[in-house]
Amino acid sequence: MSDAPLKVAAAAALAAGRIQKERADNIGEIRYKGEINLVTEIDLLCEKEIITSIKKQFPDHAFLAEESGATEGDADHLWIIDPLDGTVNYAHGYPCYCVSIGYQRKGEVVVGVVYNPCLDELFVAEKGRGATLNGKAIAVSPATELKKSLLATGFAYDINESTNNNLDHFENFIKACQAIRRPGSAAMDLCYTAMGRFEGFWELKLHPWDYAAGWLMVEEAGGQVTRFDGSPFQMGDRSVLVSNGHIHQAMVDVLQKVSS
Repeated sequence: MSDAPLKVAAAAALAAGRIQKERADNIGEIRYKGEINLVTEIDLLCEKEIITSIKKQFPDHAFLAEESGATEGDADHLWIIDPLDGTVNYAHGYPCYCVSIGYQRKGEVVVGVVYNPCLDELFVAEKGRGATLNGKAIAVSPATELKKSLLATGFAYDINESTNNNLDHFENFIKACQAIRRPGSAAMDLCYTAMGRFEGFWELKLHPWDYAAGWLMVEEAGGQVTRFDGSPFQMGDRSVLVSNGHIHQAMVDVLQKVSS
């Protein structure tokens, strides 16, 4: 495969990350898509920057982005974009957010780039060629016991309205593992599982832009990505279970304690 999509994705992610750093103390207008679901001026600026730069190289490609939705184009070449994953963190000045760009070719994600401007961490994955952090190969944690594992999760914006709110799974996991973190960025949780900072991650009600790049990152780093019951994960699924592979079945077992 030509490395052109990877180079374009990395350059776009870095450019959006620069906007996030430059505007961290000058966020501008904040709008609400729901009671606690917000979007900032920076989300929109970053998305425009990413799509514009990719279109310069690939004018016929299609896009699926968090803020602008689907843009028609060649469906065999789809860019899946979260311009600012961790918007609530960003709005509060909490340094955990990132840019996430996935490139899907003929229905398969073949390039994933996630850039964390706070730590200047550029995660890159290419189908069949591994995953890297700032150019160095990464791999999942070798841990084999759930009780000695650090996990991550998140909660959907409808937590106040829905009973399917992940609190039941959280209660079960907190008793079964070493500890749980809730950073507030699914893309970062996936990358941190890929590089071994976390042993596993689970979350409900995600969208393709939340996980497209990170999904590939985990698999290329030797990890496992499935649905909650362990069956194959597919683009468009809303609930995802991710691990280093070694503790995957143990995580499935915990998730199955809750009747769906």
